[in-house]
Amino acid sequence: MRQPLRLTVLASALLASVAFAQNTVKVGILHSLTGTMAISEITVANAAQLAVDEINAKGGVLGRKIVVVKEDGASDWPTFTSKAEKLLTQDKVATVFGGWTSASRKAMLPVFEKNGGLLFYPVQFEGNECSPNIIYTGAQPNQQALPALEWALSKGYKNIFLLGSDYVYPRTANLILKKHITAMNAKLAGEEYVALGGTEFSSVINKIKAAKPQVIINTLNGDSNVSFFKQYQAAGYKATTLPVISFSIAEQEAQSIGPALLTGQYATWNYFQSLPGAANRKFVAAYQAKYGKNAAITDPMAHAYMDVYLWKAAVEKAKSFDPMAVRKAIVGVSMDSPLGKITVDKSGSLTQAVYTGQSGAGGQFKVIAQSKGVVAPQPYDKLAFPGKTCP
Repeated sequence: MRQPLRLTVLASALLASVAFAQNTVKVGILHSLTGTMAISEITVANAAQLAVDEINAKGGVLGRKIVVVKEDGASDWPTFTSKAEKLLTQDKVATVFGGWTSASRKAMLPVFEKNGGLLFYPVQFEGNECSPNIIYTGAQPNQQALPALEWALSKGYKNIFLLGSDYVYPRTANLILKKHITAMNAKLAGEEYVALGGTEFSSVINKIKAAKPQVIINTLNGDSNVSFFKQYQAAGYKATTLPVISFSIAEQEAQSIGPALLTGQYATWNYFQSLPGAANRKFVAAYQAKYGKNAAITDPMAHAYMDVYLWKAAVEKAKSFDPMAVRKAIVGVSMDSPLGKITVDKSGSLTQAVYTGQSGAGGQFKVIAQSKGVVAPQPYDKLAFPGKTCP
């Protein structure tokens, strides 16, 4: 008996859907696409998407095309928790690429541990954490904060003011910095915090004036930096009179803040857009071809881009998409990248180079100091967290 046309069409659609599912693998991209952190995170999500598109154009991973499920953490830590839960339990993604603030990462961590998921986290952080469910590719304190402090001291800046957003990363990073400031016979001029997204810095500026520091180490995040640098300049400060070394300002933030406000200021990262090398030139050209010829490229974007390639390499090494098989396989994975040579160590962190740059008139950073080769990660600072190690 001939099948009714409607049933035949439905059966064909179902078979096509099953075939599509068998030939694809889902991953999550979870970043703040709205809210105070969107200034930094939208382009990080774009960089991860670019890597996915490139991999799909070359056949995918283990013969499967990657399908992205994109979610908005909305600069709200409980939202990161619920979106991570959705990605793992409803969408059944193989892995997630995302997060910027340590508050968002810590909000997601129990979800990944409970569900056996794997998160690739692309941003510098305060250390003091190791989880088999997170690959930490951004800088550990010994790959950003401490080299920045050492550089400042080498330039004679021994009276240091610490300014940050009021959440876990700035407070813990500054705890580590204070231990090393004391150990290096330098002086803490002051320490102040503002709420994430805060825009009022008049009282902070007054305290800076009273303290008379030689340098500010800045762990403000998001669009608070725009307000701070405007009010800092209005108070009569500039890079030549009171330099600022930032850990969350890069080329993109320089464009948003205004290059004129940042000219001559400093930042320490594992990547700058100005780095030489064929891998970086290829990455910059590909990103600008997709997202605009004047698009600025930053360290977290470069890490997010490489995270997808690291995941691909680990999947192919494991011959499996299982998160824990991938976590085991990723140890020792090494590749040339826009950042230079990178390798994943047993803690799930990267061995990578460190650069200090100075912002120019166009918002780009000129590298003025760099590590001697790559720097192995130290998740637990020996002065701040003695005796603690990764399991």
